[in-house]
Formats: sequence, C-alpha cells, structure tokens
Amino acid sequence: MDALLSERPIWFSTGPLMNMEEAQDMEDFSYHRPVLATETLELLDPRAGSLILDGTCGGGGHTEAILQAGADVLALDQDPDALEFARARLTNFAGHVTLERANFREAGAVLDRLGMAQIGGALLDLGVSSRQLENADRGFSLMRNGPLDMRMDPRRELTAAEVINSYTEDELTRIFREYGEEPAARRVASQIVKSRKETPFHETLTLAKAIEKIVGRHGRRHPATQIFQALRMEVNDELGALEQGLREITARLKPDSRFAVITFHSLEDRIVKNFFRDRSREFLDRPEWPEPRPNPDYQLELITHKPVEPDALEQRTNPRARSAKLRVAERIG
Repeated sequence: MDALLSERPIWFSTGPLMNMEEAQDMEDFSYHRPVLATETLELLDPRAGSLILDGTCGGGGHTEAILQAGADVLALDQDPDALEFARARLTNFAGHVTLERANFREAGAVLDRLGMAQIGGALLDLGVSSRQLENADRGFSLMRNGPLDMRMDPRRELTAAEVINSYTEDELTRIFREYGEEPAARRVASQIVKSRKETPFHETLTLAKAIEKIVGRHGRRHPATQIFQALRMEVNDELGALEQGLREITARLKPDSRFAVITFHSLEDRIVKNFFRDRSREFLDRPEWPEPRPNPDYQLELITHKPVEPDALEQRTNPRARSAKLRVAERIG
C-alpha cells in the first residue's frame, strides 16, 4: 500500500475501542453475513499493498476479507453503530485499515482530507444489515415496534415520521410508486393522509398495521414491506447517494483497478448497470451523426456483462442474499 496509509495507526471516527467480551456480546446481534463474499473477492482482485475503498463497511465482513487478501482498506460507513462493530472486529489489522464515518457519496472529500489521491479498487454493498433491521430503535423493523426513524446516519434531520406526517398525498404516492414499486401507492397514500389528521404516525408497528389494513395480506411477505423500503430510501436519499458515489469513486480509481457493486433491488441495479454501461462505450453513435464520436465519459471496461447472483446454497443458508446482484467494472488506462 501507499506509504501514506501503511505507516499510520488504525483510525476510528467515534468512541473508544471496545474489548473482546463486548465484541462477542455484539455477535448475538450480528450484522448479516457478507453476501457473495467469495465472488466479490475474486472479481475485485485486491492486490497486496493496494488501497481498497469499502464504501459500505457495515459489520466489516467484506473489509476483513479484503484485508486478509493482503490489501489495505479505507472503510466508510455513515452508521456509527456499524463502525463500532467493525472497530472491534478489525483490531488485528491495525496499520492496514482506516475507518471513517461518512456516506460513500463523500468518498472524494474523505480521500482529499486524508491526502489520498487515488485508490486501487472499490466496493459498495448496498444492502441493509440484519442488525439495522432487527434493532427496533432504528425504526426499520416491520416486526418490532419502534420510532419511525429509518435514518442510516442519525445526524440527518429527515425521519420517516416526518415524511409520513408532512408529505402531501402526491408526494407520498410518488415515493411509494417509484422507490417501493407499490401497486397500491395512491390508495395507501390517500388513506395515510386521512388517518394522520386524527392521529399522526410515530411508531413502526402502527404504520405497518395501518398499511396491512389498507392493502390486505397476501402470501408470506408483509404488505408494508415495499412502503417501508420506499420510506427508507427517501429518508436516506439512497438513489441520489448511489449516483453521486459512483461518479466520485470512479474518478479516484487507478488504471486497471476494479469497482464492485452489490445491489439488492431493481432500482439500484438499474443505476449501476446503466452507469457501468455508459462509461464502457468507447464511441457513441446516433442516427443523425455521419459517424460515431468518442465518448467523453469512457472510463471503464465491463468485467461482468451480466450480474453475478448467489448460488442455491447461499440463497438457502442466507435468505436475505436472494435478490443480490454483483456487477464489476475495471478502470481503463
């Protein structure tokens, strides 16, 4: 790795280092196992001594695998709880990992602040962790009651309660339809606006039960799943962060280094697919042009022409991996 980072002690952005007993206690509430771990490491191909950006450190599973491969890691996460967990997990890699509290959309600013011009690869795992879903106080859960929060970064001002209780019917319909791909978006939005006039929504189970009453229950999936997804994406500006993060990170990649992204639903995957495709075309052509023209955004070469998906064994042992898709591109020289 560059001397700049390899000579540094391990950095953490919040709080004291926990001891191993505390870390073991946290395992009872573990983050989800890293999805497509073997495939990601193989395709990312981290080189010994290179600096890899893990923009979504989470519980540190992918970060640890990259470190074990011999690379050094700049690990970002906007969730202080995730960094606390990763801090304990990665103590054996002091001097080879830097943890920073930041959204990956801020990758460029973090690299500038640390004096790092380029990186030798990057990974984004866009999934929500099991710990976040199961911690009722975070407001993501459909099964445990808690405040309607849903902020990945508690420093953000917008909460799910504010969205539900202050957005207009048209605004709610839009995010339920666009982010949640909810067929009953208009009907749910209309009923929520009527109900909140009498009693505003402040708790997760109150909202989940109200949505279930509106659309009914069909099959095993909770009827509020897509609405909760839409709220989470709105609160955290997840698609905006993804679009900005892809640009910021690609601009910092060294030639021949790779960028791997794991998505978990179609909206994210479409953005990644289009970004990689549009920047892997050397020439652009249109019917009205006399000949193809050079693509000013030509930066990448596709490594995966189709997304890599979990095999049957991983889907069976880790149900939350079922919708995962891995795409990888390489920075051209």
